[in-house]
Amino acid sequence: MRKDITIPVVENVYVAVMQEWNEDFNENTWYAYLINDNKDKIEAAIVVSNANGVIDGEQRKTSMMRHAYQEVPGNSAVKIEMMDKTVLQLHNKFMVTYFKDNVMYEKDYIFIAGSITEDDVQELPVIEKKGILSK
Repeated sequence: MRKDITIPVVENVYVAVMQEWNEDFNENTWYAYLINDNKDKIEAAIVVSNANGVIDGEQRKTSMMRHAYQEVPGNSAVKIEMMDKTVLQLHNKFMVTYFKDNVMYEKDYIFIAGSITEDDVQELPVIEKKGILSK
């Protein structure tokens, strides 16, 4: 029965984006990170990302990308993917699923179209650099 299913609340796990120097493009590029701000590790983490929205009056949608991490240690972060400039104009969604203490957790993190700008950066947990946090 549905009433018997308990869905645990995700705490201290985030998706964030921040700029880093990209040698290939000779410019700062946005990258997405999975941040584990817990003292305990998370295991079997899967991140599924995609983006959709309207650019120049035309509906656009990206491919679905899947990333798997056997373990993300406590108080650490792992790089998920690079985010192209055109994708920043779309709604970016990151679906995160992981296990902690043999309990499965799941949460969607969304960056609304146009919300990833240099004007909106703040100090990120664990990474201790400036970026944009989706909670």
